[in-house]
Amino acid sequence: MVLDLVVIGVAINLGPLHNSAFILLLSAPRGVRKGLAFILAWLGCLVLVLAAVILLTGGKPPAPRSAPSTLALALKLLLGLGMVAYAELKRRRRNRPRRTPKWLARLDSVSGWTAAGLGVILQPWGLVAAGAATVVQAHLTSLASYVALLVFCLLATCGLLAMELYATFRPARARSELAALREWMESHQDQVIVTLSLLAGFWLVAKSLYQLV
Repeated sequence: MVLDLVVIGVAINLGPLHNSAFILLLSAPRGVRKGLAFILAWLGCLVLVLAAVILLTGGKPPAPRSAPSTLALALKLLLGLGMVAYAELKRRRRNRPRRTPKWLARLDSVSGWTAAGLGVILQPWGLVAAGAATVVQAHLTSLASYVALLVFCLLATCGLLAMELYATFRPARARSELAALREWMESHQDQVIVTLSLLAGFWLVAKSLYQLV
């Protein structure tokens, strides 16, 4: 479970779309407050998903080869295949002109509540679902297993936390450096998405097939 959650958590953390949106929020008036609202909603959403899985399973994995166990593995397999297919689609379209979504240009005027809503909407839900399916199969009876879940949440959020702290304590430097980071992300967005989708997708496919066979 731990290695799966580390891979998924890192992939979530490095996603370019929510990071670009978060940088725009930080550059807006009262950006630090809006960034905090985004992070709290983002982290709260992850915690709620994991809590729902734990309540559903009671912290005990389904029996091997049982219908629930096979269903969880099949879900991870489908998610992995979907990520690989999405990466290939992105790769084929990488040379097409890409327009910046209109909603990104409006982030400088959104409210704190809207920022919180974006923290939920911009979750990479395919990866979050893969994390939930991994937790379904976990035996959560020790402190170490719950620490692993905490590490997963922190891995998925650490990039946002780092930018929030930087903007809080070094606002002048953060503004220019985060703007440069956003420009790099936007110019390399397709490459980042393809790489992350392939790595996470192949990992999920390989692990799921190994456990299913």
